Amino acid sequence: MIKLGIRGSKLSIVAVTASLFLQACGGGGGDGDGSSTVTLPVATTPAPTPTPTPTPTDPTLAETVAEYTTIDLDNLLNYADPALPAYYDNTLNNRDNQPANNQLEDRIATLGRVLFYDTQLSVNNTISCSSCHQQSAGFDDPLQKSVGFLNEETGMHAMRLGNVRYFGPGDMFWDKRADSLEEQATEPVKSPVEMGWDDAAGGVPALITRMEGLEYYPALFEFAFGNATITEARMQQALAQFQRAMISSDSRWDRAYAQVFNPNADNRNLNATLPGFTASENRGRQLFMTGRNNGGAGCSACHQPPTFALAGNSDSNGLDAGETIEFKSPSLKNVALSNFFMHDGRFSSLAEVVEHYNSGIQSGPALDNRLTQGNNPQQLNLSDADKQALVDFMETLSDESLVADARFTNPFR
Repeated sequence: MIKLGIRGSKLSIVAVTASLFLQACGGGGGDGDGSSTVTLPVATTPAPTPTPTPTPTDPTLAETVAEYTTIDLDNLLNYADPALPAYYDNTLNNRDNQPANNQLEDRIATLGRVLFYDTQLSVNNTISCSSCHQQSAGFDDPLQKSVGFLNEETGMHAMRLGNVRYFGPGDMFWDKRADSLEEQATEPVKSPVEMGWDDAAGGVPALITRMEGLEYYPALFEFAFGNATITEARMQQALAQFQRAMISSDSRWDRAYAQVFNPNADNRNLNATLPGFTASENRGRQLFMTGRNNGGAGCSACHQPPTFALAGNSDSNGLDAGETIEFKSPSLKNVALSNFFMHDGRFSSLAEVVEHYNSGIQSGPALDNRLTQGNNPQQLNLSDADKQALVDFMETLSDESLVADARFTNPFR
């Protein structure tokens, strides 16, 4: 399970984001009104050695893969060149953590899809990455704490994966301990709690031996990379590509914003009233997009539209007093499909999340300065109607297209 946010409970530094609504807002700079952001350069993670150009599809490979999966190697699904709205343009380049040496390719992402759904990547063949990142839940975990191959809790709540590509720095897990999505990809596989291939079980070499005995993997690796050699680096490439392809751009908010988007307007018309929204949804949009000094809640300073992924310079959101870990969060796309929120799943509703930012932020060394007022945590003092408006707005970020997209479904027969 590629748990972008789960790990063994023994890891005190775990966490990749503490908030769904807004975790990690902060980081350096900013005047505390929720209106300033800082962009960071694209993460460039050292990647596996360059791969040879794949040869044309061998009919034998196609037959082998088709025996076990629904994948047609002669008619691949499109991962590398999806149709995106006009506002998914070069202004997002500095938020894109896709490294130059692992650009999306349909063949490699297809392999990633198989790896993501294969329970044989766990020691006892019981769980896969998709066990904790379920498409129907926006690639989130319906459970408060994700469980591993022995049904033992990991201590963390798995993160949603939509728009994981757009956290610019590229650090992964709640506590940002992995430098890239590639590095993160096989950590759950090697976890003694999650998928079980730790040193005692023989590690990744033992897993590779198992994979070499499964007919479809030598065929898929040859199809993707030009030869059948299975390596951890190649697994990381493929899993990272599959996850980066999970772009969310078809929520109600997206469809409404597309009607008012103007690249030449102030702030690209992000503050415009949106057609088809209720009064409460538009009020929530206004609060979300507007800085605190201008009467808003300042949410967008950390959860940046149009991807609603976290700003790269964000720190923690003050869940606990004295917090020293810089938690990060996933994109807010499909946040309303989640049952639990924050790295430990402590909140079970968006209303609780909003109340945290309204009145519950705790002081600590890692607190984001955009969540402070002077030397104290912010107090938004929102009315009940405004708190509900923020919930209503976040519900417009649900993307049913991603939830139903055939490219991300289970490929096994």
